[in-house]
Amino acid sequence: MKKSQVIRQQIRTIFIIYVFLVLCFCALKGYARQNYIKRIISLGPAITEQLYLLGAENNLVANTVYCTRPTEAQNKEKIGTVIEVNLEKIVSLKPDLVIATSLSNPKQIQKLENLGIRVLKLPLAENFQQICKQFLELGKVVKKEKEAQEIIKKSKKEVDDIYKTIKNLPKPKVIVQVGTNPLWVATQNSFVNDFIKFAGGINIGPYNNGLYSREKIIKDNPDIIIIITMGIAGKQEKEIWQKYKTINAVKNNKIYIMDSYKLCSPTPVSFVEMLKEIVEILHPKQ
Repeated sequence: MKKSQVIRQQIRTIFIIYVFLVLCFCALKGYARQNYIKRIISLGPAITEQLYLLGAENNLVANTVYCTRPTEAQNKEKIGTVIEVNLEKIVSLKPDLVIATSLSNPKQIQKLENLGIRVLKLPLAENFQQICKQFLELGKVVKKEKEAQEIIKKSKKEVDDIYKTIKNLPKPKVIVQVGTNPLWVATQNSFVNDFIKFAGGINIGPYNNGLYSREKIIKDNPDIIIIITMGIAGKQEKEIWQKYKTINAVKNNKIYIMDSYKLCSPTPVSFVEMLKEIVEILHPKQ
Protein backbone atom coordinates (compact mmCIF):
# COMPACT_ATOMS: atom_id res chain seq x y z
CA MET A 1 0.00 0.00 0.00
CA LYS A 2 1.28 3.46 -0.93
CA LYS A 3 2.20 5.91 1.78
CA SER A 4 -0.47 8.39 0.60
CA GLN A 5 -3.17 5.71 0.88
CA VAL A 6 -2.04 4.87 4.42
CA ILE A 7 -2.25 8.52 5.41
CA ARG A 8 -5.74 8.88 3.91
CA GLN A 9 -6.91 5.76 5.77
CA GLN A 10 -5.49 7.08 9.04
CA ILE A 11 -7.22 10.44 8.52
CA ARG A 12 -10.50 8.67 7.77
CA THR A 13 -10.16 6.53 10.92
CA ILE A 14 -9.40 9.57 13.05
CA PHE A 15 -12.42 11.38 11.57
CA ILE A 16 -14.73 8.46 12.32
CA ILE A 17 -13.47 8.28 15.89
CA TYR A 18 -13.95 12.03 16.26
CA VAL A 19 -17.54 11.88 15.00
CA PHE A 20 -18.24 8.95 17.33
CA LEU A 21 -16.89 10.85 20.35
CA VAL A 22 -18.92 13.95 19.47
CA LEU A 23 -22.10 11.91 19.20
CA CYS A 24 -21.36 10.21 22.54
CA PHE A 25 -20.73 13.56 24.20
CA CYS A 26 -23.98 14.98 22.87
CA ALA A 27 -25.91 11.92 23.99
CA LEU A 28 -24.41 12.04 27.48
CA LYS A 29 -25.04 15.77 27.72
CA GLY A 30 -28.66 15.26 26.74
CA TYR A 31 -29.03 12.44 29.23
CA ALA A 32 -27.50 14.53 32.01
CA ARG A 33 -29.80 17.44 31.19
CA GLN A 34 -32.80 15.13 31.18
CA ASN A 35 -31.89 13.68 34.58
CA TYR A 36 -30.75 16.90 36.23
CA ILE A 37 -33.23 17.81 38.96
CA LYS A 38 -33.33 21.56 39.46
CA ARG A 39 -36.98 22.30 40.32
CA ILE A 40 -38.77 20.09 42.86
CA ILE A 41 -42.30 20.19 44.25
CA SER A 42 -42.92 18.33 47.52
CA LEU A 43 -46.35 16.89 48.34
CA GLY A 44 -45.52 15.87 51.91
CA PRO A 45 -44.20 17.49 55.12
CA ALA A 46 -41.57 14.80 55.73
CA ILE A 47 -40.30 15.11 52.15
CA THR A 48 -39.94 18.87 52.53
CA GLU A 49 -38.08 18.52 55.82
CA GLN A 50 -35.78 15.89 54.33
CA LEU A 51 -34.87 18.17 51.41
CA TYR A 52 -33.81 20.84 53.90
CA LEU A 53 -31.78 18.28 55.86
CA LEU A 54 -29.96 17.36 52.67
CA GLY A 55 -29.23 20.99 51.83
CA ALA A 56 -31.40 20.84 48.70
CA GLU A 57 -33.87 23.54 49.74
CA ASN A 58 -32.88 25.78 46.84
CA ASN A 59 -34.25 23.14 44.50
CA LEU A 60 -37.60 23.17 46.28
CA VAL A 61 -39.93 25.54 44.44
CA ALA A 62 -43.21 24.62 46.15
CA ASN A 63 -44.81 22.41 48.81
CA THR A 64 -48.11 21.94 50.68
CA VAL A 65 -49.78 24.10 53.30
CA TYR A 66 -48.88 21.42 55.87
CA CYS A 67 -45.14 21.74 55.20
CA THR A 68 -44.24 23.88 58.20
CA ARG A 69 -40.84 22.46 59.21
CA PRO A 70 -38.36 24.00 59.15
CA THR A 71 -39.96 27.43 59.44
CA GLU A 72 -38.30 28.50 56.15
CA ALA A 73 -40.46 25.94 54.34
CA GLN A 74 -43.52 28.03 55.14
CA ASN A 75 -42.29 30.70 52.72
CA LYS A 76 -42.29 28.36 49.73
CA GLU A 77 -45.04 28.51 47.11
CA LYS A 78 -48.11 26.48 48.21
CA ILE A 79 -49.83 24.09 45.81
CA GLY A 80 -52.56 22.65 48.06
CA THR A 81 -52.79 20.03 50.78
CA VAL A 82 -51.18 16.62 51.19
CA ILE A 83 -54.26 14.98 49.63
CA GLU A 84 -55.52 17.52 47.08
CA VAL A 85 -53.29 19.78 44.99
CA ASN A 86 -53.77 22.51 42.41
CA LEU A 87 -52.70 20.80 39.18
CA GLU A 88 -52.69 24.00 37.11
CA LYS A 89 -50.39 25.69 39.59
CA ILE A 90 -48.02 22.71 39.63
CA VAL A 91 -47.83 22.71 35.83
CA SER A 92 -47.24 26.47 35.75
CA LEU A 93 -44.22 26.06 38.06
CA LYS A 94 -42.56 23.75 35.50
CA PRO A 95 -41.09 21.22 37.94
CA ASP A 96 -38.43 18.71 36.95
CA LEU A 97 -39.78 16.41 39.66
CA VAL A 98 -42.85 16.10 41.88
CA ILE A 99 -42.35 13.94 44.97
CA ALA A 100 -45.59 12.34 46.14
CA THR A 101 -46.59 10.31 49.21
CA SER A 102 -49.01 7.45 49.77
CA LEU A 103 -51.60 10.09 50.76
CA SER A 104 -51.37 11.87 47.40
CA ASN A 105 -54.47 11.62 45.18
CA PRO A 106 -53.71 8.81 42.66
CA LYS A 107 -55.89 10.40 39.96
CA GLN A 108 -54.04 13.70 40.26
CA ILE A 109 -50.68 11.92 40.17
CA GLN A 110 -51.75 10.09 37.01
CA LYS A 111 -52.76 13.38 35.39
CA LEU A 112 -49.35 14.87 36.17
CA GLU A 113 -47.62 11.85 34.62
CA ASN A 114 -49.88 12.06 31.56
CA LEU A 115 -48.71 15.66 31.16
CA GLY A 116 -45.12 14.42 31.04
CA ILE A 117 -44.21 15.56 34.55
CA ARG A 118 -41.89 13.16 36.37
CA VAL A 119 -43.32 11.93 39.68
CA LEU A 120 -41.44 10.05 42.39
CA LYS A 121 -43.79 8.18 44.75
CA LEU A 122 -42.54 7.50 48.26
CA PRO A 123 -44.85 5.11 50.16
CA LEU A 124 -45.40 5.38 53.89
CA ALA A 125 -42.43 3.81 55.66
CA GLU A 126 -43.27 0.88 57.96
CA ASN A 127 -40.18 1.13 60.17
CA PHE A 128 -37.04 3.13 60.93
CA GLN A 129 -35.03 1.12 58.41
CA GLN A 130 -37.41 2.11 55.61
CA ILE A 131 -37.32 5.75 56.71
CA CYS A 132 -33.54 5.66 56.26
CA LYS A 133 -33.80 3.80 52.95
CA GLN A 134 -36.20 6.38 51.49
CA PHE A 135 -34.03 9.22 52.78
CA LEU A 136 -31.03 7.73 50.97
CA GLU A 137 -33.11 7.34 47.80
CA LEU A 138 -34.07 11.00 48.02
CA GLY A 139 -30.42 11.91 48.57
CA LYS A 140 -29.45 10.11 45.36
CA VAL A 141 -32.18 11.93 43.42
CA VAL A 142 -30.92 15.38 44.47
CA LYS A 143 -27.23 14.43 44.18
CA LYS A 144 -26.74 14.51 47.95
CA GLU A 145 -26.02 10.84 48.55
CA LYS A 146 -22.96 11.45 50.69
CA GLU A 147 -24.84 13.87 52.94
CA ALA A 148 -27.71 11.38 53.26
CA GLN A 149 -25.34 8.57 54.22
CA GLU A 150 -23.71 10.69 56.93
CA ILE A 151 -27.07 11.71 58.43
CA ILE A 152 -28.31 8.10 58.40
CA LYS A 153 -25.11 6.81 60.00
CA LYS A 154 -25.36 9.35 62.82
CA SER A 155 -29.08 8.71 63.38
CA LYS A 156 -28.65 4.93 63.50
CA LYS A 157 -25.85 5.26 66.03
CA GLU A 158 -27.99 7.48 68.24
CA VAL A 159 -30.89 5.02 68.07
CA ASP A 160 -28.54 2.14 69.01
CA ASP A 161 -27.06 4.12 71.89
CA ILE A 162 -30.52 5.01 73.24
CA TYR A 163 -31.71 1.40 73.04
CA LYS A 164 -28.63 0.12 74.88
CA THR A 165 -29.46 2.31 77.88
CA ILE A 166 -33.00 0.93 78.32
CA LYS A 167 -33.06 -2.56 76.78
CA ASN A 168 -32.79 -4.33 80.16
CA LEU A 169 -35.45 -2.23 81.90
CA PRO A 170 -39.06 -3.38 82.45
CA LYS A 171 -41.12 -2.98 79.28
CA PRO A 172 -44.40 -1.10 79.84
CA LYS A 173 -47.43 -1.90 77.67
CA VAL A 174 -48.24 1.02 75.38
CA ILE A 175 -51.16 1.93 73.13
CA VAL A 176 -50.80 4.81 70.66
CA GLN A 177 -54.08 6.37 69.56
CA VAL A 178 -53.91 8.08 66.18
CA GLY A 179 -57.62 8.60 65.49
CA THR A 180 -61.13 8.56 66.91
CA ASN A 181 -64.66 7.95 65.59
CA PRO A 182 -63.73 5.24 64.82
CA LEU A 183 -60.94 4.72 67.34
CA TRP A 184 -57.68 3.89 65.54
CA VAL A 185 -54.36 2.83 67.06
CA ALA A 186 -50.82 2.43 65.75
CA THR A 187 -50.23 -1.10 64.48
CA GLN A 188 -47.22 -3.31 65.06
CA ASN A 189 -46.18 -3.04 61.40
CA SER A 190 -45.91 0.76 61.43
CA PHE A 191 -42.90 2.95 62.11
CA VAL A 192 -44.66 4.10 65.30
CA ASN A 193 -44.07 0.57 66.57
CA ASP A 194 -40.32 1.18 66.22
CA PHE A 195 -40.63 4.24 68.45
CA ILE A 196 -42.15 2.09 71.18
CA LYS A 197 -39.76 -0.85 70.63
CA PHE A 198 -36.56 1.24 70.62
CA ALA A 199 -37.82 3.18 73.66
CA GLY A 200 -38.10 -0.06 75.62
CA GLY A 201 -41.85 -0.63 75.50
CA ILE A 202 -44.37 -3.06 74.02
CA ASN A 203 -46.93 -1.83 71.51
CA ILE A 204 -50.11 -3.78 72.35
CA GLY A 205 -51.88 -2.54 69.23
CA PRO A 206 -52.84 -5.05 66.49
CA TYR A 207 -50.49 -6.10 63.72
CA ASN A 208 -52.28 -4.93 60.59
CA ASN A 209 -55.66 -3.21 61.00
CA GLY A 210 -55.57 -0.34 63.49
CA LEU A 211 -59.35 -0.25 63.99
CA TYR A 212 -59.88 -0.84 67.70
CA SER A 213 -62.41 -0.41 70.52
CA ARG A 214 -62.24 1.13 73.97
CA GLU A 215 -63.46 -2.16 75.41
CA LYS A 216 -60.49 -3.98 73.89
CA ILE A 217 -58.05 -1.37 75.24
CA ILE A 218 -59.62 -1.62 78.70
CA LYS A 219 -59.17 -5.39 78.56
CA ASP A 220 -55.53 -5.06 77.38
CA ASN A 221 -54.91 -2.65 80.27
CA PRO A 222 -52.02 -0.52 78.89
CA ASP A 223 -49.54 1.05 81.26
CA ILE A 224 -49.24 4.09 78.99
CA ILE A 225 -51.65 5.74 76.54
CA ILE A 226 -50.22 8.14 73.96
CA ILE A 227 -52.69 10.31 72.04
CA ILE A 228 -51.60 11.77 68.73
CA THR A 229 -53.22 15.12 67.98
CA MET A 230 -53.99 14.40 64.33
CA GLY A 231 -57.56 15.35 63.62
CA ILE A 232 -58.70 14.78 67.20
CA ALA A 233 -59.04 17.04 70.21
CA GLY A 234 -56.28 15.65 72.38
CA LYS A 235 -57.44 17.15 75.67
CA GLN A 236 -60.99 16.01 75.13
CA GLU A 237 -59.84 12.48 74.31
CA LYS A 238 -57.64 12.42 77.41
CA GLU A 239 -60.66 13.37 79.55
CA ILE A 240 -62.63 10.47 78.08
CA TRP A 241 -59.87 7.99 78.97
CA GLN A 242 -59.65 9.35 82.51
CA LYS A 243 -63.14 8.01 83.18
CA TYR A 244 -61.86 4.42 82.95
CA LYS A 245 -60.32 4.10 86.40
CA THR A 246 -59.33 0.43 86.09
CA ILE A 247 -56.71 1.07 83.39
CA ASN A 248 -53.13 1.24 84.69
CA ALA A 249 -52.40 4.29 82.50
CA VAL A 250 -55.29 6.13 84.15
CA LYS A 251 -54.50 5.02 87.70
CA ASN A 252 -50.88 6.14 87.36
CA ASN A 253 -51.61 9.30 85.37
CA LYS A 254 -49.76 7.99 82.30
CA ILE A 255 -51.81 9.54 79.48
CA TYR A 256 -49.84 11.77 77.14
CA ILE A 257 -50.65 14.01 74.17
CA MET A 258 -47.90 14.19 71.54
CA ASP A 259 -47.07 16.24 68.47
CA SER A 260 -48.53 14.55 65.40
CA TYR A 261 -46.04 16.20 63.04
CA LYS A 262 -42.88 14.70 64.53
CA LEU A 263 -44.46 11.35 65.31
CA CYS A 264 -46.25 10.83 61.98
CA SER A 265 -43.86 12.55 59.55
CA PRO A 266 -40.42 11.40 60.66
CA THR A 267 -37.04 11.94 59.07
CA PRO A 268 -33.97 10.06 60.33
CA VAL A 269 -33.17 13.09 62.49
CA SER A 270 -36.66 13.78 63.86
CA PHE A 271 -37.06 10.04 64.56
CA VAL A 272 -34.21 10.32 67.06
CA GLU A 273 -35.67 13.50 68.58
CA MET A 274 -39.08 11.87 69.01
CA LEU A 275 -37.52 8.66 70.33
CA LYS A 276 -35.84 10.61 73.14
CA GLU A 277 -39.21 12.09 74.14
CA ILE A 278 -40.87 8.68 74.21
CA VAL A 279 -38.03 7.24 76.31
CA GLU A 280 -38.72 9.99 78.85
CA ILE A 281 -42.36 8.90 78.93
CA LEU A 282 -41.67 5.17 79.22
CA HIS A 283 -38.66 5.44 81.55
CA PRO A 284 -38.80 8.88 83.20
CA LYS A 285 -36.06 8.11 85.74
CA GLN A 286 -33.49 7.03 83.16
